Amino acid sequence: MDNRFKKIIVSFSLMFFFLLSVSWNNAYAYNAADQKNKDFKKINSLAYIALDCNSRIVLAEKNSEIIIPMASTTKIITALIALDYGDLDKEVEISSRAASIRGSIVGYRKGEKITIRELTYGLMLRSGNDAAIAIAEGISGTVEEFVKLMNEYASKIGLIDTHFHSPHGLDNPEHYSTAYDLAILTAESKRHPLFDKIVSEKDVDGKNYGFTRSYHNINKILWQIPEANGVKTGYTGGAGKCLVTSVECNGSDVIIVVLNSSDRWNDTAKINNYVKDNYEYKKFYSKGDKVGVAPQEKSKVSLVCDDDIVIPIRKDKSYSTVIKAPKYIKHNIYKGDNIGSIYIFEEDKLIYKEPLKSGNYYKVGLIDKIMMKNKK
Repeated sequence: MDNRFKKIIVSFSLMFFFLLSVSWNNAYAYNAADQKNKDFKKINSLAYIALDCNSRIVLAEKNSEIIIPMASTTKIITALIALDYGDLDKEVEISSRAASIRGSIVGYRKGEKITIRELTYGLMLRSGNDAAIAIAEGISGTVEEFVKLMNEYASKIGLIDTHFHSPHGLDNPEHYSTAYDLAILTAESKRHPLFDKIVSEKDVDGKNYGFTRSYHNINKILWQIPEANGVKTGYTGGAGKCLVTSVECNGSDVIIVVLNSSDRWNDTAKINNYVKDNYEYKKFYSKGDKVGVAPQEKSKVSLVCDDDIVIPIRKDKSYSTVIKAPKYIKHNIYKGDNIGSIYIFEEDKLIYKEPLKSGNYYKVGLIDKIMMKNKK
């Protein structure tokens, strides 16, 4: 065999192994991506949703608006009301009703005096039904009056497919919600700094807080997803296994709700992976940016963003913005007044709307009045 022939054989051999390597790497990359898509499709929840906490944009969902039981995820609103309406340092005497409640409990004894602050920790970290009853009685006098407050509060923040029958979430035909409503409730709750702090705690040493006991969080997702910072587990025979999770993502939080799941931990992880693989956050405008004028033909009032506009976008979609402003000014405009809006579209679908602010003062004059009269 001459040297030239040997070189040809070596060259073909190297080319073969190179192509094999490329094919293997491509196949591996394809299979990895394909496997993630398959995993996402195999979510074992009757209903789920992933929602961006700040923009309230839905990132993924299935059956997110069907009405079903939600078990102890109910305690999210119980905690929020406790923080909004309760005197956190007020001591509540544990009643026989609280001490004898069935299901998940902290173990408070009848006659014990516990602050509403500590009860809220027991409610969210230990999922204490006894804590829920004590909070209700401590704030509203009776559980029944507290439930009225829960439903009024739910209506106020826009939960249109939710009704509460108890502060704890044990099964009852009149106690139900949706994955979407729970996500909105959680996004609203996370605006409260102490709520955010409580649900993210893994372990609380009672001595450091002046509590009667220490608390270990039963929410395993805090250990399973490094970026997770809450929120609440739930389980009853009627609701199945439920989980509401908050995961930090690029300075925002993604709320993931899974209801009636046979594998709530893995389902949540799959949804979280799907969001990370398919979305990225984009800043469209910064706080104070001038994005338009009103009316456009006279440019009298500048339209500015009241805050940074940062939203999650899909890597495979195109986005556009539309600024809508009044055609003419009917009354005096003061700096900081709402005037006009910004709309963001994902292709042809409206996904985000935000009011704009006036960047300057403008007094309506005679010319404006004449223009309005002529346009009538």
